[in-house]
Amino acid sequence: MLTENIMAVSFLPYCLILSFFSTISITQASSGMIGVNYGRIANNLPSPENVVNLLKSQGINRIKIYDTDKNVLAALAHSRIKVVVCLPNELLSRTASDQSFADKWVRHNVRNHFPATEVEAIAVGNEVFVDPKNTTPYLVPAMKNIHTSLVKYSLGKSIKISSPIALSALANSYPPSSGSFKPDLVEPVIKPMLDLLRKTSSYLMVNAYPFFAYSGNADKISLDYALFRDNAGTVDSGNGLRYNSLFDAQLDAVYAAMSAVGFNDVKVMVTETGWPSAGDGNEIGASEANAAAYNGGLVNRVLNGNGTPLRPKEPLNVFLFALFNENQKPGPTSERNYGLFYPNERKVYAVPFAATTSTPVNRNREKTPVAHEGESWCVSNGDAAKEKLQAALDYACGEGGADCRPIQPGATCYHPKSLEAHASFAFNSYYQKNARRDGTCYFGGTAHVVTQHPRTYLIPLLIREMQISHRTLRRI
Repeated sequence: MLTENIMAVSFLPYCLILSFFSTISITQASSGMIGVNYGRIANNLPSPENVVNLLKSQGINRIKIYDTDKNVLAALAHSRIKVVVCLPNELLSRTASDQSFADKWVRHNVRNHFPATEVEAIAVGNEVFVDPKNTTPYLVPAMKNIHTSLVKYSLGKSIKISSPIALSALANSYPPSSGSFKPDLVEPVIKPMLDLLRKTSSYLMVNAYPFFAYSGNADKISLDYALFRDNAGTVDSGNGLRYNSLFDAQLDAVYAAMSAVGFNDVKVMVTETGWPSAGDGNEIGASEANAAAYNGGLVNRVLNGNGTPLRPKEPLNVFLFALFNENQKPGPTSERNYGLFYPNERKVYAVPFAATTSTPVNRNREKTPVAHEGESWCVSNGDAAKEKLQAALDYACGEGGADCRPIQPGATCYHPKSLEAHASFAFNSYYQKNARRDGTCYFGGTAHVVTQHPRTYLIPLLIREMQISHRTLRRI
């Protein structure tokens, strides 16, 4: 006990100062990427050439299409816009049974356009498990044949293969830690597919729509939780992780499901996600304001470099659905209102394709983010309520992606065991990681920026903590 208390005192200045300085050398976490799905089930869309110009004007450099339309691929040539193409479900059977057909398809639809058109991946089928034509048995053989063709044409290292799955492939998704695939899919298709993705260094494509979960359970799910707004969040009873967004929870359920079948090293790409700007009366939550909040919050979330609570260091790679409202899509009204743009190229609502770095615990601040000039640090507010400070600390170390390893039990900076000191360490880690931009040191009012040397702030806390430790030593 005596040794532990002496160490606490000796490490006190070092750790509190480290909480300010260590994060200065931390590089920006690798941000993810945002792309957009370019669906064309409509009779009033702009020409592919005009679409490419629109994409460039908005800073969109990745798209996904649902076929290999030659006019679209030609328009994308030399545009520096990367594209994911798709082999339709109706071709799975023939592709699976005939390698020569797979060769011809790759040669005609991919090799003839590459590299002028930057095809980065092939989606072999789309949501095959729910295809009413029961194409599931052909999926993995078709993927293998397409990969063999890519290798044949020396494209195997340049172009990935995968197949988008819907969240309906999960048997359990709540809490996220209990995520599991449907038993009837595991042996016949899930394991062989994940094994192929692992061997080819590819990723699992996932279509995730928090809108569906919210709309069907609006009495149980908070709208703020679904829209990346400030909310109390929820703690996973299985692993203790805190979730502040439904999107994160859905994605981590997929990660948990992959881990459960032995593939925790396969990466994930979200190939579809979005929120409708209009819907039928029974489609709760479908509105322009909610669509803007969801897509805007997601873009900011992705580009600020934070992963999910279960994979905090894994960048999020996401394709929004969709580029345009498509007037010929069947189904409820929402299906025709997922677009970011109207066919006349006017925005349905504004979604910036650049990070705004607004702190999620302060999402209501609509201020253009700027970096604080000169040296500055983010410290906790000594007057903040303990519960509020703890919640902010949980966010910073969880969804916020702050490096909180040094303040864990047994780590170098666990002492002083002070909520205020731990919060300052975490807040400043988040603040420095986000380049000290305005809005990244707020945490619901529990933090503020200081521009004086950290010792000015630390002295009162150091004295207080050392006095406490000294009294402890005298009692031993």
